[in-house]
Amino acid sequence: MISIKKKYIYDAFGLHILSELPLPELNSLISPGDYIDVSIKLSKDKIELEQKKGFTVLSNYVAFEVPNLAIFSIKNGKEITVAPLKDFDEAKARLYVLGTSMGVLLMQQQTLPLHGSAIAIDGRAYAIVGNSGAGKSTLASAFIQKGYKLISDDVIPVTFSNDRTPMVQPTYPQQKLWEESLNEFGIDSRKYNPLFERETKYSVPVKNSFHNQPIPLAGIFELVKGSGESVEIRQTSGLEGFRILLHHTFRGSLLQRLGLKEWHFIYSSEILKSVKTFQITRSSSNFTPYESVTKILNTMKEGNVID
Repeated sequence: MISIKKKYIYDAFGLHILSELPLPELNSLISPGDYIDVSIKLSKDKIELEQKKGFTVLSNYVAFEVPNLAIFSIKNGKEITVAPLKDFDEAKARLYVLGTSMGVLLMQQQTLPLHGSAIAIDGRAYAIVGNSGAGKSTLASAFIQKGYKLISDDVIPVTFSNDRTPMVQPTYPQQKLWEESLNEFGIDSRKYNPLFERETKYSVPVKNSFHNQPIPLAGIFELVKGSGESVEIRQTSGLEGFRILLHHTFRGSLLQRLGLKEWHFIYSSEILKSVKTFQITRSSSNFTPYESVTKILNTMKEGNVID
């Protein structure tokens, strides 16, 4: 049984959010004004699904179930509804609200959600994308340890300014890091909470190293594992940039079912007019994030991507 006692107002993902579910990871708004972009609701009524496993996708509507936790629905890019099940836990539910649900909602709004981490360097944003286990959050953490600031971890919202400059919207000041990554940086994992069903992955606050304003996107780095022992960086071109954007769109497998494949291609085309893309190949057996940061920064300066 749930009891809705109050509502919370937040600023994240470039949106004003009114939520019945507390989201302490996000920045609270003291004076939101009259406009709310997104409502997050708790429902006592069960949400009907067309299929038990995977996603139910209709026009402007997506729903999915996390067994024994909750059923989540996302509607019209404006509303996320959480229907608790028997083992409902707020902390676990927040992972799905701020991850999958928000990624789907951004797509419904026709905002590109990239899957990765974004770092602010000299007034511009650089996205680090890659498959699960590639080391993107670890690399982003190495940048943070060097004094740079996090803009987003996990879901990276890419919008356009009035003059059509691609912009990264800040999400919230937290990273998700594996225990081995914490060990690499000499951080005691016992100070942090393990993520749901991932006992060796932790939520790590970075409030003092967070860039909380929208910032122009200047580069996208795809991090991949290779057979060599050194870090290799190359600039990609042509269709490869489209591949990177498509492959690393958060929940990109839903684009076809949402009727957004053409939109995604046009949106990507506009991003690639001004944003350079790169592939960073790291060693599969020996990832050296600090050395990687130095080499990446040097390469970007040589290519006039970083001032």
